[in-house]
Amino acid sequence: MVIGERLRQLRERKNLSQGDIEDRTGLLRCYVSRVEGGYTTPSLDTLEKFARALETTMYQLLYEGEGEPAPARSLAKLKKPKLWGSSGAAAGMVMEFRKLFSRMNKKDRQVLMLTARKMLAARQRRPINPLRP
Repeated sequence: MVIGERLRQLRERKNLSQGDIEDRTGLLRCYVSRVEGGYTTPSLDTLEKFARALETTMYQLLYEGEGEPAPARSLAKLKKPKLWGSSGAAAGMVMEFRKLFSRMNKKDRQVLMLTARKMLAARQRRPINPLRP
């Protein structure tokens, strides 16, 4: 993708001149022209200025598809799977296990892990590999 072409498309779509971009960003008009012509590559800070001036997002500046880009989804809206022991009573149990494990020697921890694997395998009807860490 050539960022200069994208900036020019967005600027023209909003009926703005290079002078308007100069006023909104504080960048010189000749610099805007050099970026749009592909002679200069703007830094991320400069791209942020362009995005604000064009009243768009960085995502839409960098979009490489036909037509209009779809609005970016917020990462906060994506569901992350909760792991057991990450909160609530289970988190307290994990902390207690950590304290107890820190007092055990390596051989005892290995025996405990093998026992836990055997219990799980019996529940799932799978063979156990005692060498697996």
